[in-house]
Amino acid sequence: MRASLSVVSALAILTAVNANPVVIEKRQCAVTLSTALAVANTMQAHYWNTGTGTYNGGSLWTDANALEYLHNLMLATGTDDFGAVADQSFIGKSAQDSSTSNWVNIINGANDDALWIVLALWKIADYKIARGLSATAYQNSALTIYNIIAGQWDDVCGGGLWWNGAHTYKNAITNQLWLIVSATGAINYPSQAPYLTNANLAWNWLLNSGMRNSAGLWNDGLTQDGSCVNNGQTTWTYNQGVVASGLGALYAVTGDENLLTEAEITLDATIKLLTSNNILKESCDNAASGGSVCDADQQIFKGIWTKSLQYYLDRANDASRNAKYSGFLGSQQSAVFHFGTDASNDVGSVWYAPNAGGSIFTPKTSASGLAAHIASAKYGPC
Repeated sequence: MRASLSVVSALAILTAVNANPVVIEKRQCAVTLSTALAVANTMQAHYWNTGTGTYNGGSLWTDANALEYLHNLMLATGTDDFGAVADQSFIGKSAQDSSTSNWVNIINGANDDALWIVLALWKIADYKIARGLSATAYQNSALTIYNIIAGQWDDVCGGGLWWNGAHTYKNAITNQLWLIVSATGAINYPSQAPYLTNANLAWNWLLNSGMRNSAGLWNDGLTQDGSCVNNGQTTWTYNQGVVASGLGALYAVTGDENLLTEAEITLDATIKLLTSNNILKESCDNAASGGSVCDADQQIFKGIWTKSLQYYLDRANDASRNAKYSGFLGSQQSAVFHFGTDASNDVGSVWYAPNAGGSIFTPKTSASGLAAHIASAKYGPC
């Protein structure tokens, strides 16, 4: 592994501004969006707690993803069905105080969770700007969080962010999130140098980390014994999607088509190796045969993969690539609708087997299915 350069801290360098995010317009499938809306309405009815501003049975980082998906849906439909949710949410209320001390307490050392929150804050900001509303509080808090996490990069294992404040583990997802967040920041705030610098550092470190295996899939992280080699742990779907979305965003800034090649090594490996009958299947998704079910974190992973593929295609902005993945996105949407959805329009944890395949139903599984519908509405068959 190559020795790293130091990550560039944004502290006292970046300033939050009312940026004009790049929103790439594509056609949307009205029928699929209607299905997505039904799922979103059920998710809110079954799980949303207006008193706490959280999802019952959710967690901070999965709530961030659910909020991101709701705002993706509204940006796709041009409607405001859930326009009040962000300001009612715990994350949205917290965003009104962009101080470092506030967000240090909320993040509580969970560096990966913090970066999911940044993505949600920026998506909410995209929506508010599109509606002519002020997004300053959301942008300022996203900047504060970014600055906090920038300080978690050091030279152990040649670079990379730590997974947590205790500095016990360097893993794939935290650094893949750093890539997508930094590259997206470079798009949204093109005059602010640290974002692009950090995105390039993140990818160079990931590429040389050894965490991508010979099959093209990213394992969970590095060993913790000081040798800093691939630990061979699970190749979760969300790892594969997040890194691809980050590479797509970095390509949008740099124009380096090698980044798209690298992304599609992993996307194609996911489709080949992490599916059952062409439907995404997590290694923990064995409920259909009476086996294990995915835990509270893992239940949302497949939806993150579909969202990430949507974001990748947004940034690649190439009709041939859209066509390459369109059918697969359509298959996920169909499986969610025909296999994973119950009579109330709630989506379960299993997509690959009929009759919800022994699914459990939680706000994370519902949000995951919602993401699959939204991605297919944009890039799947109609």
